[in-house]
Amino acid sequence: MTCREVTDGLSDYLAGEMPSERSAALDQHVASCANCANYLAAYRQTLTLTTHAFEGTGSPATNLPEALVKAILAARRPH
Repeated sequence: MTCREVTDGLSDYLAGEMPSERSAALDQHVASCANCANYLAAYRQTLTLTTHAFEGTGSPATNLPEALVKAILAARRPH
């Protein structure tokens, strides 16, 4: 399996919709390719964050760094 095949198949892989043979090949590739392992980890994290963002809790994230919040607020102010 190539790096391109890994990135193209991640959605099916994470949804459990990839045939077991291809899933095993993807696992093997990711185990030996640091770039794909990092990409897979980032992809999983993005899906997790996106899911939580749309849960409708209405409460803002409480673990944001204060410097980030200040930078966002400063950027919103009219110049």
